[in-house]
Amino acid sequence: MKFKLSFCDPFQKEITELGEITSNEVIESFQKIPWTDFLKRMEMVPPSDIHYSPSYEIKNMDNNNGLSISAVGSLADFEFYIFYKRPKLVKKFFGLIKAMNNEYLTDITGQTEKDALDCLNALRTNDLDFLENKVK
Repeated sequence: MKFKLSFCDPFQKEITELGEITSNEVIESFQKIPWTDFLKRMEMVPPSDIHYSPSYEIKNMDNNNGLSISAVGSLADFEFYIFYKRPKLVKKFFGLIKAMNNEYLTDITGQTEKDALDCLNALRTNDLDFLENKVK
């Protein structure tokens, strides 16, 4: 499987596209991000200098399932928000009509680094049932 990686640096207006990576590089690339360094720096600048929370975005190019994981909070007490985007058949008009939403998004807050790694591993191994149940 091929994955596309990008990163939202809190101090840059533009999202940084990091290109394609393999499934074996997904976990390692997430762990290399200096989350606490970004949060510490964010505490020292005016809010107007911050464009995003530091966010790791990964997309499976084969099935268009993706995760965005953001570190939120203070250096002393932070958590991860996990957003899961995927194509999904959704019901509309009281269930009378079904339509494909290619950008269906759900999220979960209050997550630990272990939770984020579990979700990344599920995306990496195509365990979509885990993601569907975890990120509601």
